[in-house]
Amino acid sequence: MTAVYSKEAFGKNTTSEISDLRLKDILQKMPREIFIRNPRKAWTSVILSILMVGLGYFGIAISPWYLLPLFWVFTGTALTGFFVLGHDCGHRSFAKRKWVNNLVGHILFLPLLYPFHSWRILHNYHHAHTNKLEHDNAWQPLKPEIYGSLGGFGQWIYRQVRGWFWWVGSIGHWALLHFDWRQFQGKERQQVKVSVLVVLAGAAIGFPALFATVGVWGVIKFWLMPWLGYHFWMSTFTIVHHTTLDVPFTAPEEWHEATAQLAGTVHCDYPRWVEFLCHDINVHVPHHIASCIPSYNLRAAHQIIKENWGDAVKERRFSLALMKEIAQECHLYDENSNYQSFKTYHAKQSIKL
Repeated sequence: MTAVYSKEAFGKNTTSEISDLRLKDILQKMPREIFIRNPRKAWTSVILSILMVGLGYFGIAISPWYLLPLFWVFTGTALTGFFVLGHDCGHRSFAKRKWVNNLVGHILFLPLLYPFHSWRILHNYHHAHTNKLEHDNAWQPLKPEIYGSLGGFGQWIYRQVRGWFWWVGSIGHWALLHFDWRQFQGKERQQVKVSVLVVLAGAAIGFPALFATVGVWGVIKFWLMPWLGYHFWMSTFTIVHHTTLDVPFTAPEEWHEATAQLAGTVHCDYPRWVEFLCHDINVHVPHHIASCIPSYNLRAAHQIIKENWGDAVKERRFSLALMKEIAQECHLYDENSNYQSFKTYHAKQSIKL
């Protein structure tokens, strides 16, 4: 079935029907150099992230208590840079050799306690089913009837994560989905098992060493708070990339790959220091058009997409107003308006009663 997206689904400035667009039509507009891996740029990015994380930890070590929040934010953001480079490794856009991508990915993910292969496999599934209802495994809205069946406590948890506590959502995603290798099959199960064991071994060595050298407060100061800062950005990037009032989720039978990747992904401008430390992961539309584009080429690719399909591209700026829109409105699936708020849902339930 061919998907037909209305003008509203693509934004107010859409002037042409693009429901017959194919991914290869978009890729053909991209020059070859957009996809070429550059070892110098890749390894320079790694060195830069290591230096920035080191600077953050140095600041934590020497700063008085009242400056610690500043360095926690900085270090957590710099650690997100580790994740973004590991993200390139997962998409094989960091290095040509698979073993290099796997090794670097495991090393960069280790401080974050993320099993590399389980994340890689689940994340690739997200790319294959972006904004496909009941399939996408990243931030899709529940159908009202599913939400209604959760029970009081389940509904409360869901309301927190889809509301003003969105920033802890990735912690639940990390804990619930990435350590159970039984959900994978064959070769993938063995890969995930290795990644999980690497993380567990790292934690078994690292945490006792931290407790022995810096104590409980040191673990909180040097690991927990920066780690929570990383998850703030992990949750924020993920939900903003695919969740605004004009982003459509579609049923599997109506889902259309090219238009879902192009119009179901949001480009969001953050403060430049955040984009610098996080290697432009916010430039997300071209990454969904072709996940093999290295992070250092995303801006050039985005410009090409804008020049050709600018009416379909959604661009926002990170702000309190944007997060208020997401936290107060983008809750449950609605086939007509994309989203239904919890307030609207419960009002309807009260009328029925």
